[in-house]
Amino acid sequence: MRLALGLSYRGSAYRGWQSQPDGLTVQDRFEEALARFADRPVRTVCAGRTDTGVHALNQVVHLDTEIERDPFSWVRGTNRYLPPDIAVQWCRPIEAGFHARNSARGRRYAYLLLESPVRPAIEAGAVGWVFRPLEPTPMREAAAHLIGEHDFSAFRSAECQAASPVKTLRRIEIVRRGAYWRFEFEASAFLHHMVRNLMGCLLAVGQGTRTPQWLAEVLAAGDRSRAAPTFAPDGLYFLGPDYDANLELPERTAAFDWLP
Repeated sequence: MRLALGLSYRGSAYRGWQSQPDGLTVQDRFEEALARFADRPVRTVCAGRTDTGVHALNQVVHLDTEIERDPFSWVRGTNRYLPPDIAVQWCRPIEAGFHARNSARGRRYAYLLLESPVRPAIEAGAVGWVFRPLEPTPMREAAAHLIGEHDFSAFRSAECQAASPVKTLRRIEIVRRGAYWRFEFEASAFLHHMVRNLMGCLLAVGQGTRTPQWLAEVLAAGDRSRAAPTFAPDGLYFLGPDYDANLELPERTAAFDWLP
């Protein structure tokens, strides 16, 4: 039987999602908890591999098992063995052909940013931070240049393993609430560090050190060295994948109501 599960986690204490020899990843902690609940090893596949320090609200994984238990037993039982900053939110039986990564039609990320003369304290590790004022109009003008199908090589890390740098960026939304900014990105798929590299460029525009047209030039050049430095991972949240509606998988978790 194949199961799909949704997880929320705070990534500050982990070296990303993907399992590593040192065991300090979300996947390692999750599979350890699953093994204790199922009393046997369990391997998982995720919808989107998050980097060190990056968070998730609805990370979707699939696993195969011969154990027959109520879906919510997988939620409650696995959570019993997980640390406080990782929690399974839901579980659904799913068709055998479902693949958490390959079945996704798109993915969504949000970046939360504090604009303040003083660094964050209560929300440290959960938001990015800038101390220079930002102007929304230039950032939105710059973001418009990125929408559509493009070669995003200029925003791709050297470690990226994607087969192609060509992706379709469907939406960038920029809103402000008090001292906090929320940047939301939706695309067919993302390259390694793509959102954080885009954030670095958008903030350069918002702070007035670059023009909106500069971002269009960086995109066209396809040269990573011409873009801004990679921005901090602290405020980056994987909102989750987009699947066909007929799969009837949850698109939201409770954490969506917490996120500004």
